[in-house]
Amino acid sequence: MENTYKISKTSGFLHIAINLAMLASIISLIANRQVWALAFIPLWLLHIGGFLILQPNKAAVLLLFGAYKGTIKENGFFWMNPFMAKKKISLRANNLDSKPIKVNDKLGNPIMIGGVLVWRVKDTYKAYFDVENYMDFVNIQTDAAIRKLAGAYPYDSFDDNEADICLRSDLEEVNSVLETEMTERLSLAGIEVIEARLSHLAYAQEIAGAMLQRQQATAIIAARRKIVEGAVGMVEMALDQLSEKNVVELDDHKKATMISNLMVVLCSDKAASPVVNTGTLYQ
Repeated sequence: MENTYKISKTSGFLHIAINLAMLASIISLIANRQVWALAFIPLWLLHIGGFLILQPNKAAVLLLFGAYKGTIKENGFFWMNPFMAKKKISLRANNLDSKPIKVNDKLGNPIMIGGVLVWRVKDTYKAYFDVENYMDFVNIQTDAAIRKLAGAYPYDSFDDNEADICLRSDLEEVNSVLETEMTERLSLAGIEVIEARLSHLAYAQEIAGAMLQRQQATAIIAARRKIVEGAVGMVEMALDQLSEKNVVELDDHKKATMISNLMVVLCSDKAASPVVNTGTLYQ
């Protein structure tokens, strides 16, 4: 938590005039062979160390002999106690593009996964004092969170029909889980997570070909299932209408033949070739 000590600071432009006046006085005294004026040179140099320039969305953590005295977030040109150390920290948003890494998903399949994190420093005290290096901390924790996410969910729901979330098809839910995880991890360093999402997701190269064939086979099976369901409905409708309108009376054998012919025509992936029967239905 950032401390709120009262920080004494004045306009830097005023102290520029004071510094120039000090320098002019020292030069004048030395020119007049007043050697004792050399003793004021360290004081003049010390005065220069009190200047501080802060751009928008920049902050300065202030330390006085190792003691934290507060944080300045106001942009401008200031002068303050020259014995106070001033450590600048950026408050601007940062992008972290995590390179794809190879991990195993929940089912043990090797996958390549990477993410993008948008973050910024919110608490300068935590960022500077609670972790050794907050930039390295963000990089390492992002990698750890992505690894944990990949191991918690399957890439797809082929072998885990009970899975509520899978990485490939539930991106919104997965990104929400990743953002929550990153927020919890980076709060220790005073980091605010603006956005976290997956930027790369694919099977590892050694199983990519086999998994592609599996996805294609699953899609074909699903399509065939829909075709069969539709064909059965159409055959049932045809039989019902023929019976209701007394178009023709069909015994069980004739119904079976008709159903067989209709199913072949409706379920075939190629156009059927009609054949004229010049005999009876039993030939």
